[in-house]
Amino acid sequence: MEREFIAERQKGLQAYLDVITTHHILSNCELVKKFLDPNSYSVNYTEIALQHVSMFFRSEPKWEVVEPLKDIGWRIRKKYFLMKIKNQPKERLVLSWADLGPDKYLSDRDLQYAVKLLSSCSHPYIYKITFATANESSALVIRPFSEKGTLKDLIYKAKPKDPFLKKYCNPKKIQGLELQQIKTYGRQILEVLKFLHEKGFPYGHLHSANVMLDGDTCKLLDLENSLLGLPSFYRSYFSQFRKINTLEGVDVHCFGHLLYEMTYGRPPDTIPVESFPPAPSVFVVSVLESILTCEALKNGMPAVSRLLQMPLFSDVLLTNSEKPQFKIPTKLKEALKISKECIEKRLTEEQKLIHQHRRLTRAQSHHGSEEEKKKRKILARKKSKRSANESGEEHSAKYSNSNNSAGSGASSPLTSPSSPTPPSTAGASSIPPAPPLPPAAPAPSTEVPMSRPDASRGALLSSIQNFQKGTLKKTQTCDYSAPRIS
Repeated sequence: MEREFIAERQKGLQAYLDVITTHHILSNCELVKKFLDPNSYSVNYTEIALQHVSMFFRSEPKWEVVEPLKDIGWRIRKKYFLMKIKNQPKERLVLSWADLGPDKYLSDRDLQYAVKLLSSCSHPYIYKITFATANESSALVIRPFSEKGTLKDLIYKAKPKDPFLKKYCNPKKIQGLELQQIKTYGRQILEVLKFLHEKGFPYGHLHSANVMLDGDTCKLLDLENSLLGLPSFYRSYFSQFRKINTLEGVDVHCFGHLLYEMTYGRPPDTIPVESFPPAPSVFVVSVLESILTCEALKNGMPAVSRLLQMPLFSDVLLTNSEKPQFKIPTKLKEALKISKECIEKRLTEEQKLIHQHRRLTRAQSHHGSEEEKKKRKILARKKSKRSANESGEEHSAKYSNSNNSAGSGASSPLTSPSSPTPPSTAGASSIPPAPPLPPAAPAPSTEVPMSRPDASRGALLSSIQNFQKGTLKKTQTCDYSAPRIS
């Protein structure tokens, strides 16, 4: 319990926490969140998910839970279960249950309708949904289970059923995909993003673990996330940049992360990216530069249509002939539009708060630095010296003025003898005060010659010596100081 030892351990623990919280995957881990904020994360979410799923199966008895898929996702409030249909025991499906998030702006009725509508969506690059439903607090979606796993599983050479941390947090082998795979997968993902943007359907949840592989085809997962108001995987990145303020811009920024991961086999260390490692093609780097560099983040994200025209994707031939179908009623389209605007507004407000906090932190850091403290000390010394000099000069000026006003005529020559002075004799040591004069008293002399200072002094002394008291007029005074009795 020594103070020095505890202080040392505190510094070590802080450094350890800094590393963990700056790691994108670890910072979202349930164990880390429980350690930092145990009160907010004390609930057993797996139990809650099982309760909701069991309630659902009361009205839908054809489904059966095979096993829970523990921690295969990164979300704390989203749980997965391996499922089967009782009359088709060999077919495997995966059920995902999720709580509603902070960006849920649809009414309960519109949400339930929109979630059920997802199973009618047909697109060659959207993963098919078998069943979907929602209530006032959560949603449940069932999809076919793929043994191949996601695009992230392909990049990291991972097994789909393993926990998220084990698969992706510290990969043993880092290797990007081949150029043709990057071109084909990238083009397919951009095509489905363009389709969703044209339909007015918000997405905002693109990352490599949300892209399912079906042969040589990429298929997007988790379209329901934006309807449920769940936060994006890359929110901590794009919330730092105020130019990324639409869901279309968010999708393009997330695509930049995905393209980087496909190219180099790992996510970027920091955003913005200052320099890119050698890539299979210069065209890959040109796309990444248009999304992830400092200049791109300051100017805003390019449109999906512009990315499709870039050389990396423009020459890719798409062989799939399936016609996309996703009919959204007009009323629901309007509700989705309002919901999208609300999501973007909350993002803008969050970005503003982060920007203000960063400015405040920079200012505090700047003013608290040793160099700045030294500068302030030097300025304070200079200021105190200057004020001391100014006060000294002011004091000497006052002293000089007082001397001038109390000094003799020889020390301060008069320009005009308009005010009479008391008489003086050559041998007198003190001068008696002169009697008060009336305002109309004539001046003892007309004017003092101003040709030379000596002449003016002589004239002044002469007028003082020749002064005669008898020449003054007598005055009458009225004394009102005595008490009056009426």
